Amino acid sequence: MVHIVGAGCGAADLITLRGKRLIGEADVIVYAGSLINKELLGFAKPDCLLYDSAKMTLEETTATIAEAERDGKTTVRLHSGDPSLYGAIAEQMREFDRLGIAYDITPGVSAFSGAAAALKTEYTLPDVTQTVIITRAAGRTPVPEAESLRSLASHGATMTLFLSAGLLEQVTEELTAGGMSPSTPAAIVYKASWPDEKICRCTVGTLAEAARENGISKTALIVVGRALGESFSRSKLYDPSFSTEYREKSV
Repeated sequence: MVHIVGAGCGAADLITLRGKRLIGEADVIVYAGSLINKELLGFAKPDCLLYDSAKMTLEETTATIAEAERDGKTTVRLHSGDPSLYGAIAEQMREFDRLGIAYDITPGVSAFSGAAAALKTEYTLPDVTQTVIITRAAGRTPVPEAESLRSLASHGATMTLFLSAGLLEQVTEELTAGGMSPSTPAAIVYKASWPDEKICRCTVGTLAEAARENGISKTALIVVGRALGESFSRSKLYDPSFSTEYREKSV
């Protein structure tokens, strides 16, 4: 059996209880060595076999897992954040299906959630935006034309950009071409929840400058949108003049 486990966005204690248990039970762990917190490997059994997938191809990781399956061993495929977001697990599951290998997925705390916590912000504010767009800038890996930053910027939603910290001049150009004001609030969150976490608050127009000044070129999430501002309406949920299924309005 293969367990695809989300390691969370950084801090070792942000892994789920299930994820920690599965790591402790695994005979083999194939982990994203360039991304996960190595403290998580301390939860493994002393005799667990560890493989760093940063140095492996899909074919090599599949062969390693298939060998473990033939030997009756349990494998954890440990990914950073939530494995269903930019985790490249679809291609792995396709190989497991082809080989008849059983697997399941344990979700993890994504970097976009970790970044919101670091920023002490809420992405969905009443009368500001009720939508979050999770995307990336087009780089070595292209994105569909209909999902370009230029196109998505027109929605006015909060945007969280993965894998884009090294493309910030392009990000600014695309967002502003799509109608987003250069003065729109933005933030760069480097290694959310890690001990060396760094937060850079800026604007869409100053993203590249802020990254250069702080020496950030990777391992950071970019957040843009009016939700990072301070003006928003009170929600209806706890408004005394608003009735809910559980509470009648009191004023």
